[in-house]
Amino acid sequence: MFDFFLYPVSGILWFWHKVFGTLLNPDTGVVWALAIVFLVLTLRLALLRPALGALRAGRRTQALAPQMQKIRERYGKDRRRMAQEIQKLHADNHSSPFAGCLPMMIQLPVFFSLYWVLRGFTPAAQSDGVFDRGAIRSFLNADLFGARLGSWLSQPGSDLAAYGTDHSHVIAVGVPLMLIAGLATFLSLRANLARQTAANPQTARLSRAMMYLAPVGMLVSGSFFPVPIGLLLYFLVSNVWTFGQQHVLTRIVDRELPGAGRRS
Repeated sequence: MFDFFLYPVSGILWFWHKVFGTLLNPDTGVVWALAIVFLVLTLRLALLRPALGALRAGRRTQALAPQMQKIRERYGKDRRRMAQEIQKLHADNHSSPFAGCLPMMIQLPVFFSLYWVLRGFTPAAQSDGVFDRGAIRSFLNADLFGARLGSWLSQPGSDLAAYGTDHSHVIAVGVPLMLIAGLATFLSLRANLARQTAANPQTARLSRAMMYLAPVGMLVSGSFFPVPIGLLLYFLVSNVWTFGQQHVLTRIVDRELPGAGRRS
């Protein structure tokens, strides 16, 4: 399903590994970790314009909240007419209730592609995306503070021993990565919640629940599912980027649309 993204994602990871591999030992965990970090930065920079466009559209939608409420009150018993009027309101104001989903819809296949790339680094694999057997062996032997980048917290101890690591090292690296990534997610969702409460109470209730469920889900998935250390690093960098990007883009849109998204 994600084969269309698999080669581009693995190609970007390969490129950054080659770049940093010319400066440092290419078989070290530091080089592979830097390649993952810059993979995230490359992808997120490419998505800046869609993210900014989604935020602008979201602000326009928030500004329409009073008019949408009037439509709901007027046509509440006629669902079809209410949907038509709301759709017309969005069309007249060049807004979309689904615009904010675009960056996430693009990121999801990228995330799953990276997951399969990292999970594809196995001792028996001859190739993985654009990576050959030598690169796979290099990744499998790379460690970050004693934890192999291809290992995960719930991996059996015998498998970890075969990779030259153990649970104590994997926990010492993996748990802080999950905690910081979860904190960044919580802070980003909390910042969004303040703006959604006045504009759309229903969306705000969902965001309030997600503010707690998303970090918990990250901890649970990282602890009990085969999520490699390399992917946890991806989580961390991506979520910290999201937190910073949110503040920067919000300030840009605040200057462009000073009245939108603020509480009345």
